[in-house]
Amino acid sequence: MLQNNAMLAQLKQQIRSSTPRVEGVIKATDKGFGFLETDDGDSYFVPPPAMKQVLHGDRVEAILHEEGEKKSVEPDTLIEIGLTRFVARVQKREGRLAVVPDHPSIKNVLKARIKRSLDEESIGDGDWVVARLVRHPLKPDDRAFFTQIDELVAKADNPAVPWRVTLARHALEQECPDAGSDWPLRDEGLEREDLTAEPFFTIDGEKTRDMDDALRIRVREDGGWDLTVAIADPTAYVEEGHAADLEARTRAFTVYLPGQNVTMLPEQLADDLCSLWEGQERPVLACTLTVHADGSFGDYRFFAATATSHAKLAYDRVSDWLEGQGDWAPEDAIGEQLKALHDLTEARSAWRAEHALVFKDRPDYVFDLDEAGNVLAIRTEERRIANRMIEESMIAANACCADLLAEQVGHGIFNVHRAFEDEKAEAAQEFLASQAIQVEREALTELSRYKELKRELEGRDDAWLDARLRRFQGFTSMSARPGPHFGLGLPAYATWTSPIRKYGDMVNHRLIKRVLKGEQAPAEASLALTEQLTERRRLNRMAERDVKDWLYVRYLTPAAKAQEAFDAEVIAINRGGMRVRLVANGATAFVPAPLIHSDRDKVAIDDKEGRIQVEGEERYKLGDPVRVALTEAREETRSLVARPSE
Repeated sequence: MLQNNAMLAQLKQQIRSSTPRVEGVIKATDKGFGFLETDDGDSYFVPPPAMKQVLHGDRVEAILHEEGEKKSVEPDTLIEIGLTRFVARVQKREGRLAVVPDHPSIKNVLKARIKRSLDEESIGDGDWVVARLVRHPLKPDDRAFFTQIDELVAKADNPAVPWRVTLARHALEQECPDAGSDWPLRDEGLEREDLTAEPFFTIDGEKTRDMDDALRIRVREDGGWDLTVAIADPTAYVEEGHAADLEARTRAFTVYLPGQNVTMLPEQLADDLCSLWEGQERPVLACTLTVHADGSFGDYRFFAATATSHAKLAYDRVSDWLEGQGDWAPEDAIGEQLKALHDLTEARSAWRAEHALVFKDRPDYVFDLDEAGNVLAIRTEERRIANRMIEESMIAANACCADLLAEQVGHGIFNVHRAFEDEKAEAAQEFLASQAIQVEREALTELSRYKELKRELEGRDDAWLDARLRRFQGFTSMSARPGPHFGLGLPAYATWTSPIRKYGDMVNHRLIKRVLKGEQAPAEASLALTEQLTERRRLNRMAERDVKDWLYVRYLTPAAKAQEAFDAEVIAINRGGMRVRLVANGATAFVPAPLIHSDRDKVAIDDKEGRIQVEGEERYKLGDPVRVALTEAREETRSLVARPSE
């Protein structure tokens, strides 16, 4: 018997090894069939019957079938499940329970059961839940898909659905942490200088409650300025290892969504005790730095202090006043400082443009919501002079922090950004050569050489070139060791100016305090922590994008019904069409190839080059301004569809 089983297994293995097979990831379509895409870029047709055994995103090994020139595959072995934990909507039909994953490419209705700790009666048809796939047809001994509902996210009629569903999808916390109201100021053995009489001021948004930074500036007699940056000091209340500290470490950042913030620290700290409210005495960690008249740095000094903000200012009012608009005016002591800070900002901007790098200004889009979460309007907020004044002050303070930690500690939490990762540098070099830009590899991997290249490219003012080059560029990550920040053009960059909302800044605060007290620094942050900080920042940004996409669809549904036209910019091109960003409100819409021309065969899309030809002539490319008309607003996928309006 055992011998027969062994022979049977051996025979199956021989048949298996002699059958042509391919490995790849399943890509579903809305027409029932799908494709298996290999790591080498090959694509194989998966017929509808075979698609019933897999889900979009599954990595599988499949049997290759060839009939003449036609090739198709039959998924046979599951390598990795594409859908494990997911958000779904409940279906209750005649006593049967099922869920439909909230995913644009997965329309499967999956049978479900409810976790024992949940009350089945509390979950109704259309409700939003977190579910988990527990059975898969390609798993041994599993015959079909089956899921378990682990958590109720929101009832179908809850007006907070966009926020709750998005946070649940990314496994982010739904509420601010609550850690009690008793927060005595700790004795840290630090000497705090008394700055309460100094006329510090804050500049923030009108509705900002968690104010991290206050400024004081003096004009030097020999030219230049002395700028003091006073930063809120939550570590004066929260000891390392405290429950609130451990929770902040897990959350890593405050999540900022339209109409809702989920704080990293308890609101009692974030919005009250630590926030630099006008007229309130607060413990701070401060840095006084000298900026010369040409914008270069002089000396800097970090110290602990107690300070009081003498004025809570708003970006637009300050900008209006400096530009000679409006009827608001600051008190004289504050007004003179604002003029000095304006001059410092211009000097620093000019210095960074010549010796470092300066980001291009992009507008922010602000959602005005009513209490029910309905979008009343979407406003464009340009980055005006007051925004730039705070930005330059924070960049300067963070550059000083990076220098201090690198020189006196050797580690901390640094923001490291390499323009081109080593594995993409060669491809980027070849691409630039194809555009008649001959560069050595060092120009892509060495900071000093990269700054020269970046200025040359900006001088071309070529939106297509900028967009194509971004394909090869890397992302900012958190590192325990100092490293260059190519985006800013700085040798090192470590933030400490937002400790209310960033856990990495709290870590840096504690290290700075060790330096001030002459204590030995602890071991450097673990790779697990820096990777977690990087990942949580990515999830936060995705959550913000997803909520905005949902709100955009709701807000622009009337515009889609009216086929309203908008000015836009081409931001991505793929095999199916192009993605555009609407200039008026920042929404993104997809323009599918069939809407570019009624005859799909006359549309040639080169997704690698980022160009689209229509009837043999180039019509669109990355970075182009276009005018489009909205045609659909699909709330089930939170997506907008548009067509060219010319």
